[in-house]
Amino acid sequence: MNKLNHTKSIWVSLTLALTLVLGSCSKDFLDTRPVGRVLEVNYYQNQDQAFEALVSIYDVLQWNDQYGFTMFRFLQNVASDDTYAGGSDASDQPSWVAYDNFTLTPNLGPQRGFWRKCYKGIYRANLYLEKIDGIEEAAESFRVRTKGEAKFLRAKFYFDLVRLFGNVPLIDHTLGASEYYTVEQVGPESIYPLIISDLEDAISVLPTSVSENQLGRVTKGAAQALLARVYLFQNDESKMSQVASLCEDVINSGEYQLLSSYADLWTKEGEWSSESVFEITYSENSASDWGSFGWGGGEGNVGVQFIGMRDYNGPTYATGWGFCPISTELQADMANDPRYGQTIINAASLPGAEYTPGYQNTGYFMRKYAPIASNVAPDGDPALNWGNNIREIRYADVLLMAAEGLVRSGGSEGTARSYLNQVRGRVSLSPVSSTGSDLLEDIYEERRFELATEGHRFFDLLRTGKATEVLGDQGFVLSTHQYLPIPQQEIDASQGVLTQNPGY
Repeated sequence: MNKLNHTKSIWVSLTLALTLVLGSCSKDFLDTRPVGRVLEVNYYQNQDQAFEALVSIYDVLQWNDQYGFTMFRFLQNVASDDTYAGGSDASDQPSWVAYDNFTLTPNLGPQRGFWRKCYKGIYRANLYLEKIDGIEEAAESFRVRTKGEAKFLRAKFYFDLVRLFGNVPLIDHTLGASEYYTVEQVGPESIYPLIISDLEDAISVLPTSVSENQLGRVTKGAAQALLARVYLFQNDESKMSQVASLCEDVINSGEYQLLSSYADLWTKEGEWSSESVFEITYSENSASDWGSFGWGGGEGNVGVQFIGMRDYNGPTYATGWGFCPISTELQADMANDPRYGQTIINAASLPGAEYTPGYQNTGYFMRKYAPIASNVAPDGDPALNWGNNIREIRYADVLLMAAEGLVRSGGSEGTARSYLNQVRGRVSLSPVSSTGSDLLEDIYEERRFELATEGHRFFDLLRTGKATEVLGDQGFVLSTHQYLPIPQQEIDASQGVLTQNPGY
């Protein structure tokens, strides 16, 4: 397998950011062609250029190859008890193995890719917010809406950073030359106000829906749901009523509903369905190859290739690289759940199928984003051009967040049960009638099964205080592994301004 190594840190890239690199995202509104390298001083001259710059912020959401294939959702599965690291052997992707068994060091782990991706997105959002009001020909409605989008995206990048690292530099403007090495880290309590303010601003201006040719642009519902997720992760009981209120605004908007079939969620037709509140969009039509796959990657979702069975020969699926094998714990827990077949592939049950067992092989593989043979890209390297969108926020998640917020804030347990039972009823599970703490545990269990392998489990374990109990035998120690180490390359580049997280 080709492995890409990049050497520029975000701090170095900030000092060199005198040009704006505009990316493109295929599908729907993101079908904007790259315009190459354009001098910033000559850019932002008209509304079309501003739109391309907005797309370049969205583009960062797709990135999944930085410094050793740092796919956010897939790696959160590895950190949790949903999957193991996998691959051909323990040396295939050492950073994945380190995250799986919590042997992370400042130089080993996925942290550098996460850090670089988020700060590159933040830089692009900051630049957009500084430039857009200076474009005289841009319509006021365009300026208002796109500023809301940029703030949503900046909030998402900072939310990922604060969950992953805790103490990070707060950069809410493009940096001048004298500022590059003076921005110190601040704690989550200083980051959350910007995240919340950005999302509140986005909620106030974003449309409730978008037309078919604009699928991929964020909506008011996406901003409300993300803000609810932010409050939920803060784990402050006084904010649980806000979680419930935000989610119920999404529920009562009438814009979303559960699909009748859970299986349909994971098909091509299930992308941007009535259950999709927000997705990260990929394309199988970009024809990327290893020569063009680099700083940010192409438009395809290489994570799909990662999780397929190695050297696979058999029905339904295409070959992959054997990462993220399903853990024995998840397989056992879901054995009697009706969502098992859409969450877990049992390789032994595939007629005539053969594959090469890899590292930590269990015989069970991720189904939701599996490489389906009929979806192989028509051009380019198939491994790099999977078009599977990441379902970043689903309506089922909103229902479960609303239920949790109601129970934890002392709201209507009857309403909370109705939201929970909608999710259960979709897969023909009997309704629950529990109350109090038992109802809360039922909600947590439903999140475990409904959202399995979608990258939420690790953060759910952290915020509910269950990480040590569940992950302790994997080497997890809360005082250290609540956060990733700050990348050593960033500490070195900052010449001592950045300090390492405890335990590393």
